[in-house]
Amino acid sequence: MTDADQPRHHVGRRRLVQGAAGGLAAGAAIGLGAGWGAGSASAAGAPDDHDTVDLSTQHPFYDEARPAGIKTPQQRYAVYMTFDLAQGALRSDLQVLLARWTAAIAQLMKGAPIGQVDSVRPGAIGQDTGEAAGLDAASLTVTVGLGPGLFDERFGLSSKKPALLADLPALPSDNLVAASSGGDLSLQACADDPQVAYHAVRNLARMVRGTATTRWAVLGFGRASAGKGQETPRNLLGFKDGTRNLRSDADYDEFVWVDDASEQAWLRGGTYQVVRKISMNIEVWDADPINDQQSIFGRTKNVGAPLTGHGEFDTPNFHSRNATGKTVIPADSHVALAAHENNGGVKIMRRGYNYTEGINGFGQLDAGLLFIAYMSTPQHFVTLQSKLGASDRLNEYISHIGSGLFAVPPAPKSGHYIGEQLFA
Repeated sequence: MTDADQPRHHVGRRRLVQGAAGGLAAGAAIGLGAGWGAGSASAAGAPDDHDTVDLSTQHPFYDEARPAGIKTPQQRYAVYMTFDLAQGALRSDLQVLLARWTAAIAQLMKGAPIGQVDSVRPGAIGQDTGEAAGLDAASLTVTVGLGPGLFDERFGLSSKKPALLADLPALPSDNLVAASSGGDLSLQACADDPQVAYHAVRNLARMVRGTATTRWAVLGFGRASAGKGQETPRNLLGFKDGTRNLRSDADYDEFVWVDDASEQAWLRGGTYQVVRKISMNIEVWDADPINDQQSIFGRTKNVGAPLTGHGEFDTPNFHSRNATGKTVIPADSHVALAAHENNGGVKIMRRGYNYTEGINGFGQLDAGLLFIAYMSTPQHFVTLQSKLGASDRLNEYISHIGSGLFAVPPAPKSGHYIGEQLFA
């Protein structure tokens, strides 16, 4: 972690939240979200420091080396939403929208409202909706993405389109639906309090009226990826997800940040965001024997160790064979197909969350993974998913139903707005 990644702490209001590992559960998260608790450490007794979150934590926004919400230690909740620019919207409308979002995000990440909440005169409409009043910043970050559709003739940006920013090609096992795919703009709001994240996206969405319309949204929970010092969270299939995620600065420099001199100058210091909504056939998965589940993943369910090891972080041995001559980690297991050792060294930064939308039309759980990944070139995701989509035994239990690709500009300087260099 670099100095720029160190959180800045607000010393006023201070709330602590302890996760399920500490035994607290109070209140309800978004939808059917994970149990979560809020209260002081003293009121809860001796907390497990490993799983205690300081909700007063704030992350910087302006003048950072990299945009927030990517390398930032992963928060517990996410709200993801995409938008389409309205027909007839002008270049200046897009600039104003990005400028207004920038100013609002700076306020929200400080735990402040974006305008007046109370009535200032009879009949006045609040500038801020107010549901986060009295709540701390809760480590909120908001990350803005720009979709391929922005770079057409409507806004005079065709010459600024990065060569790599194009709709993802059709990939094996895709079952995409338009209602959960695409968009001209994206917002990823992450926070340790679900109401703080929801408040941020809700108020930013209010600001697009007349300029853009909402396209699709997902509410995520559970940190289906791990940050430094965190226990690796589990996905809704019960397996740890994120054991081999990126952690070193060198890996971020090589695989996440756009610094290629041949790329568009306005994007240098930013990155590409790939988002996939992956539905899980949970009831069928739950009926599968655990030894088969472990063979599908290539890891043990309890510890998360590769089938050739004992500890979660043991390096998988994809060449080890059992007495029958077969590889101990099946070649068509998820871990074998996704491993950088078997993909020419390719790595991506995953920042996923579990999601649930209740019950589907067949009376089964409607849930899965909101897969969000960051990379210096979208081709890295295409390389990995081409192999996974074609051969992963996990495909029997999952379906990629949503998809999007966005370019994330670098963090704005003070007095400027996100993507401003795009219009120079």
